[in-house]
Amino acid sequence: MPEFTPTEIGDLIRHHEVDFAPYEELYKHLHAYPELSHQEYKTAATIAARLRRVPGLEVFENIGGTGIAAVFRNGDGKTVLLRSELDGLPIKEQTNLPYAMSAKSEWSGTLVIIYQPAEELGNGAIRMVNDGLYDKVPKPDVLLGQHILPQRAGRFGMRSGTVMAASDCLKVTFTGRGGHASMPHRTIDPIVMAASTVVRLQTIVSREINVSQEFAVVTVGSFNAGNAANIIPEQAEIQLNVRTTDENTRKRVLSSINRIIKAEGEASGAIQAPQIETTLQFPLTINDPTVTQKVQQTFGSLFSPDFTAEWPRSNASEDFTVLGTSIGRPCCFWFVGCTAAEIWEEAEENGTLSDIPGNHSAFFAPDVLRTMQIGMSSLVAGALSFLSKTQ
Repeated sequence: MPEFTPTEIGDLIRHHEVDFAPYEELYKHLHAYPELSHQEYKTAATIAARLRRVPGLEVFENIGGTGIAAVFRNGDGKTVLLRSELDGLPIKEQTNLPYAMSAKSEWSGTLVIIYQPAEELGNGAIRMVNDGLYDKVPKPDVLLGQHILPQRAGRFGMRSGTVMAASDCLKVTFTGRGGHASMPHRTIDPIVMAASTVVRLQTIVSREINVSQEFAVVTVGSFNAGNAANIIPEQAEIQLNVRTTDENTRKRVLSSINRIIKAEGEASGAIQAPQIETTLQFPLTINDPTVTQKVQQTFGSLFSPDFTAEWPRSNASEDFTVLGTSIGRPCCFWFVGCTAAEIWEEAEENGTLSDIPGNHSAFFAPDVLRTMQIGMSSLVAGALSFLSKTQ
């Protein structure tokens, strides 16, 4: 079946332009009542109610908890999946619906829209998959997703290959022998054991990783032990986060962490080996080269100069690609700037860009309308790059 050219996609978007005011109000409502991961009950109910107003849209709820999937079947052609998040973040992607429905006579294929819970915990996507997502909706030929970040609103971009880092969060419990601070010789001090481990862990990146060719971060973000100055406790606990952008590097770093923790326990004469628990895990986000090239061509034609085809890799993490890797289908993910132009330009002039509040800041306040416009337009353009035209 014939495909759309970038020019035809641009004409279609302009011809079916919608009023953003209702969607800005919906954004403000959702943002006023954010819900934590796996607790997005009201958010999901609001989205599902809106989706059910759309004629011809099949809506499935409670997938993997609060997840929602919607399917619009519009004849022969490829199946494209668009993903949004539910847990406490703006839902931009719903704004593609008026385009899809008002222009349905001009395109052919199947559109699947996913509203995923618990992206912040990294397990929302896999829970939806394990709960039979693809028994309810058709398996997509391609999956598209996006995320906002501090950058001038209107700018956006992507890159081929690794887009976002893998993340592993570990909790380590050291068990010693407690006792009185005046008699440390009768104890096995878990605080010393844990402290030595913290110092030694910092040598993994500085001494075992070729930083000119690889990226890795090992951060100890939590250290808890004891509750009194004159008592040596039985246990100490640390929590650490690992970021890597290559699977081989990831395996080596995790192996080194295990080696160091085990060795420090043995060196301290621990009563039992330190216990290591993985608490959170995000995979690498990798953009399929073929799919990405096609989307880049469309975006470059329609949105230049605001689109960047070589966007810097992010060391943040996402679980979006699990929706694709679980069924062997290609993914493409991009970033959308959301900072008001006047704020960005002033900070750029003053050299204070790093002071602009980020996504998880209490002072985060995106330019809602401009961010919606480019977020919606890019999702529609991306989807139409793979759907077929009917005339």
